[in-house]
Amino acid sequence: MKAFRLLLLIIGIVAVLIGLVWIGQGTGYFPYPKTSFMINQMPWTWRGAGLAVIGVIVVFVSRRI
Repeated sequence: MKAFRLLLLIIGIVAVLIGLVWIGQGTGYFPYPKTSFMINQMPWTWRGAGLAVIGVIVVFVSRRI
């Protein structure tokens, strides 16, 4: 059970970080790489926000089990 909890924690943290990058690219605050199709595209902001929220939930669940 401890390994499963650690795995969930890692997955949740990675999801939050990826979500934040997507938010940054979607809003144009993180325009890297320059040729990315995600830069200044608002749908990626919303997808990133959703992924970050899911990541926070997974982290929360991993701490509760």
